[in-house]
Amino acid sequence: MPLCFSATASTPTPIPMLFSIISIHFLHSLSRCSEFILSIREDMGAILLPEAAFGFLPRHSVVSSRKHHNHVSNSCLKPQPIIFRNTGSRKRKLLCTNNWLHKSRSVVFSSQDNHSETFSDADDEDGYLLEGSEELEADEDELVAARKALTEARARQEAIEKERDRLLEELARSEAKQKEYVASLMHDKELAIAELQAVKSLFHQKLQETVEEKFTLESKLVLAKQDAVELAVQVEKLAEVAIHQATAHILEDAQLRISAAETSAAQAVYQIEDQIRNTAESTISAVVEQSKIAIDKALIIAERAGDHATKSVAAFADATSPADEIAAIQSHNFELQSATRNLESQLLLTRSEIDKLKLELEQAHAKANASELRANAAEKALLEFQESMKEQNLQQQEEMRELLEKLKKDAAEKRKAASKAFKLELESIKAAIEAAKETAHSKDEAYSRRCEALHRSLRASEAALEMWRRRAEMAESFLLNEKQFSEGDEDAIFVVNGGRIDLLTDDSLKLKLLSDGPRREVPEWMARRIRTIRPKFPPRKVDASEALNSKFISLDLPKPDEVWSIATEKPKEGDTLIDHVIEKEIIEKKRKALERALLRKTIQWQKTLEDTKLEPGTGTGHEIVLQGFNWESWRRQWYLELAPKAADLSQCGITAVWLPPPTESVAPQEGYMPSDLYNLNSAYGTEEELKYCIDEMHTQDLLALGDVVLNHRCAQKQSPNGVWNIFGGKLAWGPEAIVCDDPNFQGRGNPSSGDIFHAAPNIDHSQDFVRRDIKEWLNWLRNDIGFDGWRLDFVRGFSGTYVKEYIEASNPAFAIGEYWDSLAYEGGNLCYNQDAHRQRIINWINATGGTSSAFDVTTKGILHSALHNQYWRLIDPQGKPTGVVGWWPSRAVTFLENHDTGSTQGHWPFPRDKLTQGYAYILSHPGTPVIFYDHFYDFGLRDAITELIEARRRAGIHCRSSVKIYHANNEGYVARTGETLVMKIGHFDWNPSKENDLEGTWQKFVDKGSDYQLWLRQ
Repeated sequence: MPLCFSATASTPTPIPMLFSIISIHFLHSLSRCSEFILSIREDMGAILLPEAAFGFLPRHSVVSSRKHHNHVSNSCLKPQPIIFRNTGSRKRKLLCTNNWLHKSRSVVFSSQDNHSETFSDADDEDGYLLEGSEELEADEDELVAARKALTEARARQEAIEKERDRLLEELARSEAKQKEYVASLMHDKELAIAELQAVKSLFHQKLQETVEEKFTLESKLVLAKQDAVELAVQVEKLAEVAIHQATAHILEDAQLRISAAETSAAQAVYQIEDQIRNTAESTISAVVEQSKIAIDKALIIAERAGDHATKSVAAFADATSPADEIAAIQSHNFELQSATRNLESQLLLTRSEIDKLKLELEQAHAKANASELRANAAEKALLEFQESMKEQNLQQQEEMRELLEKLKKDAAEKRKAASKAFKLELESIKAAIEAAKETAHSKDEAYSRRCEALHRSLRASEAALEMWRRRAEMAESFLLNEKQFSEGDEDAIFVVNGGRIDLLTDDSLKLKLLSDGPRREVPEWMARRIRTIRPKFPPRKVDASEALNSKFISLDLPKPDEVWSIATEKPKEGDTLIDHVIEKEIIEKKRKALERALLRKTIQWQKTLEDTKLEPGTGTGHEIVLQGFNWESWRRQWYLELAPKAADLSQCGITAVWLPPPTESVAPQEGYMPSDLYNLNSAYGTEEELKYCIDEMHTQDLLALGDVVLNHRCAQKQSPNGVWNIFGGKLAWGPEAIVCDDPNFQGRGNPSSGDIFHAAPNIDHSQDFVRRDIKEWLNWLRNDIGFDGWRLDFVRGFSGTYVKEYIEASNPAFAIGEYWDSLAYEGGNLCYNQDAHRQRIINWINATGGTSSAFDVTTKGILHSALHNQYWRLIDPQGKPTGVVGWWPSRAVTFLENHDTGSTQGHWPFPRDKLTQGYAYILSHPGTPVIFYDHFYDFGLRDAITELIEARRRAGIHCRSSVKIYHANNEGYVARTGETLVMKIGHFDWNPSKENDLEGTWQKFVDKGSDYQLWLRQ
């Protein structure tokens, strides 16, 4: 059967030489057979071998006398076939042995008998193979030995392969065991983490429950205290009213009561005696009647006994048997004895009842005597109380008179002191303005003198420059063979000096240099203009031949940067002229600031008393705040973008703008992770841009509220333990400024007075140095930067008493606290009763002493559900609004969305289709409303909100206005705010003419159909 395989060889080799090579290198072939097998496995892939015996002769290096090398590979086989299967794409190889390069080729063997074989070479002629067949038969024994050696090598190779397979299987098993072990470890780790998280969540849940219980107990305690105080006040009022109205009738009432008590006691005694008499008579009569009946029975029985006796005597006389009669008589005797015993027992019972009645009669007499004694004592106490009350009334009247006199005197003194202080302040401001004007005038005179001196020096420099120009012309003429330039040849002048002298001798540019200072970087538009006039200058020479052939001959003058020029001169430190300009700008800024302050104080002095009441918790009471940023504002130069909108905001009725956190932050996307408090170069803009924005707000009479983060602060250095708890900047605090119960930052301060914020170190406000530094920082923001008030972030993290201290120290015009808490839900639905939630917010406001207001989160959460045809949620059982605005409206700051709930975060977004109804509610109710920037400028609600603000202004609604709710059901909501505005939300048909309590003429001001409607009183 034919067999095909590939062998490598060079040129054809004679057959005798081939067998000599095989005999010489037989031992070497045995050592190389394993390499040949491995090469065959690598080249041919998987090998399928039959059970018949076979043998291989590997490659051999043959050294001939001609010093060239041949590489031959032969195979001797029995008739059974060998199949070489290659599973991959085989590439043709070039084999190199003993520095010779051999190319592989195919050899075909055919066999017909057991020992006769014929070789066929595909590339050479057939003669060589036919001549060598006889010599192959002679060397069959040697080939058989080679076959045996090859089988042994194959057996060893198979053993090695089995051992390798066994090792690979063990390796696979070990890897599988390792994977199982790793999987079990990961599973155990996940279980441990899950258990840890479950324990942690359970701990937080228990902690939350304890905190809620604490808050509920505190709220109940506060309510109880308030009820007690109200009850005490009511009792005092009732006592005063009773004392004033019924003092004259107290004695008469007491006498009447005593006489009534005496008569009632006498009547009781008489009734008791009558009852005793009646009971005794009834019992005695009953006893007598019973005794009579018993005696009658006894007599009847005796008569019967006598009759029986006579009958018995007669019978005896008649000689009859008396046995029956004797038995009857004995039975009657027994009946008589039992009757007498019953009578005796009844007599004993009646005697005991009579004794009891006697005792009760004695007790009634004793009670009557005691009541008489108490009546006498009450009469005496009443007389004493009347006398003491008269004395107390006299004392209270005297004290009230003295107190009123003191109040009048104090008020008069305060008015006088205020007027004097205001006059002194006006005088000081006027004096300061006059002094500033005088200094500015003197500085202007000095500046003019300095300018004149500078003009003189400039003229001298121009003369010197003209002299140097002439010298340059002379040198140019010398180089041009004393050729003189004509006066009209401007190009020649430019060749000499490059045009610099003409530019410097221009009077307008000199004045510009004197007024604007040294030349700055050339802008693009100026560079384009310079390029347009550049053709007037001589062209640049690119090579020597062009320079020699040109009619222009350049001078070897110094370079422009080597020549001094006032245009390129930089200001020197300590230069008097520069210092004077800077000082003049500073004086001008201070003068404008003084004028604005004087104008504000004059306006405030001219306002009514209600408008001049400035409290940090309420402001003027008429504030309308705009949150002037969103979550993405840090991506733009926000201060420069917001400042031009100040005029539009003021025109729309906004009175205050809440600006983003000014401090440089670790997280730039929002600014609520402050690091260095005195570094105001944040993602929103630089410190100078912030001042510019605040100045623009002040120019339009808008308050600028700064968003300050006092609860936490990010550290800038690590402790030796690797914990970030060392602060940098001007306020370089250490771990002692961090609360000790912060689990992440190893603080060494006191325990926290509020909740823990886990993302950054929580500041310990109980430390004196911390409070001192924070108060200095707030006053710096207030006085140097220009902020008018504060929005306080995450006030749940520390006590409201510290907030009170900070507000009293910085004296803001308005302050808002962010006390964020979760509402009550049941089964996924909002609960109707949210008193506990708003009570927690009011508790924090109470802790600040009322110096700060707070966001009305309760009203926001209720509006989410109420505006979906559940308007009954907007009224509580007392008929008031259900949020903080219902209990303490002057400290409630109502809102719909902010940068956390809305914007691109969307943690708790307000329903988009209910925004106009929401703003209609908060802008027509008391409290201080806040408008979100996105709603005002991005959602297209500017005109609708401006219309509602105008209605609020015309109706005179402020943070303390009263509210009366007429309707709150599934169909809609109707309420009157103050005395001049009525609003309706919902789809039901209603107008003011349908209410009897609404007097006067009402005109519809806003009509949005089923969304909302507003009426104003004429």
